[in-house]
Amino acid sequence: MLVSDGDRVPIGYYTLAATGIALAALPEALAKRLPRYPVVPATLMGRLAVDARRQGQGHGEFILFDAFSRVLRNDIASYAFVVDAKDDKAAQLYQRYRFRFLVEGSRRLFIPVAETAKLFS
Repeated sequence: MLVSDGDRVPIGYYTLAATGIALAALPEALAKRLPRYPVVPATLMGRLAVDARRQGQGHGEFILFDAFSRVLRNDIASYAFVVDAKDDKAAQLYQRYRFRFLVEGSRRLFIPVAETAKLFS
């Protein structure tokens, strides 16, 4: 949760949960480099929210990168970081950070965790 000094209302928050991606759902170029298990471990960002009064100030990006850093520091293996964009505007935001659609026509996007590390440099 992101809070401001002395303010009781959170600026924003996110949730993370373990999930999996069917190996067959990944693009072939990525899937062929992975072990042949039917499901690949992933981390799902269940929700990313920023208070309406604080939107457009970079807080969403800060929260997203905090989530990336937690997944990178985690001892449990996770191949991908997954999000369910609530609308097309949110999907476009994630695409700016190299997320790709898991299935065309859906709002579920992913980025390999190894690529999230590159976003910090």
